[in-house]
Amino acid sequence: MNTEELEYLKYPIGKFRMPEQITVQLLADYISTLAVFPGRLRREVSFLNETQLDTRYRPEGWTIRQVVHHCADSHYTSFTRFKLALTEDKPTIKPYAEERWAELPDSLLLPVEPSLSILDGLHERWVFLLNELTSAQLQRCFIHPEHGIEISLQTSIGEYAWHCNHHLSQIMVLKERYNWD
Repeated sequence: MNTEELEYLKYPIGKFRMPEQITVQLLADYISTLAVFPGRLRREVSFLNETQLDTRYRPEGWTIRQVVHHCADSHYTSFTRFKLALTEDKPTIKPYAEERWAELPDSLLLPVEPSLSILDGLHERWVFLLNELTSAQLQRCFIHPEHGIEISLQTSIGEYAWHCNHHLSQIMVLKERYNWD
């Protein structure tokens, strides 16, 4: 497999690019993506068998099982960051080693249903919260120490909408490659 093919498998929808301006409509689209993500993910993985769930979406990448558990880990971490940014003045968030979390037994061995259930409830709360935020609250920021930058909540909403579609696409490309219906 050549470099271009590997890059496509890693980023089937491309890398995240924040638009210069986040309009009200774009923000609504991002929030809509977050709202439907748990159901879309469930539809993509619910009929896969154990062997399929343990198939890597690309060479040296995670298995579908790890991707599902990663989404739960990542999204509840993000939700916590949102709460911190809404209740503290520019908090410095704690990064986590997602690649190491994906190697823990719960990510490697546990059925995907617990993480799908986490995503169902989490996204219901997250979307409710996002829809209640004022323009000023959407501008609130947290500081990411690894990047040394302030990240606004509206930017993070865009990143997580991309994150949803990014991992869904990885799974969908794998299923298409193997003709898994």
